[in-house]
Amino acid sequence: MTDLFAVLSGIAITQNLSLLEITALLALLLGLLTANRFLGTAPKTDAETTLDKQIALLDRLLPQTQCGQCGHLGCRPYAEAILNGAATNLCPPGGEITARRLARLVGDFPTALNPAHMPPLSFSVARIREDECIGCTKCIQACPTDAIFGASKRMHSIIEAECNGCDLCVEPCPVDCIDLIARNDEQQNLQRRAGGRP
Repeated sequence: MTDLFAVLSGIAITQNLSLLEITALLALLLGLLTANRFLGTAPKTDAETTLDKQIALLDRLLPQTQCGQCGHLGCRPYAEAILNGAATNLCPPGGEITARRLARLVGDFPTALNPAHMPPLSFSVARIREDECIGCTKCIQACPTDAIFGASKRMHSIIEAECNGCDLCVEPCPVDCIDLIARNDEQQNLQRRAGGRP
């Protein structure tokens, strides 16, 4: 940029340009530089467009809970990881049905849901000890499935049918009033294992 001003100063001295003409010349040059920068970005190739479409298809099959139980930061990063070779059976909220659909889409052999990823969903649900809740809303902000209801400075509760047992609400609680407890409804567990939410 300093070189540009030096060149412009040289032109101004040799051509006897006024300050207004120098400013106009500078604006013209900056406009050309900006246009060149935008024109210089290449459009996406067919391979990149196809990859984006594949990621979007995989992402659409996932339950969009963004819970991180698969080991990724959300559903789209997991979809990208699947295309890079990650297993298709790591999504507890999606259950085995989603695992089979993901495997079919990428041409992989369908496998049962990874047991290491099942216990939080199958066997536990979050419960708030309501008499200890201070209504800070931190658990509500952390919940990926909107399973917690309540208001600021009011007691919160959990909608157990919506809770996927991901454990993301436990850590932010400043008074440690959230527990993960075992589910006793085996029929609901079987349904959730097969296809996510009943």
